[in-house]
Amino acid sequence: MRPSRPVRQMRWGIIYIYASYNNTILHITDITGSETITKASGGMMVKADRMESSPTAAMMAAKKAGEIALEKGITGLHVKIRAPGGHNGPHNPGPGAQAAIRALSRMGIRIGMIEDVTTIPHDGCRKKGGRRGRRV
Repeated sequence: MRPSRPVRQMRWGIIYIYASYNNTILHITDITGSETITKASGGMMVKADRMESSPTAAMMAAKKAGEIALEKGITGLHVKIRAPGGHNGPHNPGPGAQAAIRALSRMGIRIGMIEDVTTIPHDGCRKKGGRRGRRV
């Protein structure tokens, strides 16, 4: 019979990833979602505006946020990904979302549920563009 390993207590948190085509914003909270542990974004990592949404900037932001979360005792994260959505924004997340999740899992943080929380319009306001649509 093998000696049993000490069971490490998992502490879960939630990471909200807002990934648009202009920026990637990461926000880590405790499991209730009420207390912020850390925030990071692609714009905090790079100087050029066009690089804010890149996978590289998202990985750097995820690494920074993940280190702080590990320091504070968070060992697992449930992921909630959000694209701009709504009436006028695209409903698919930008290039930084996948890169951020990959960077976090490489750090040794357990990834729990991955959920898409993009807002979906239930036919409120009229979309811009007019009756005949956007003419290019």
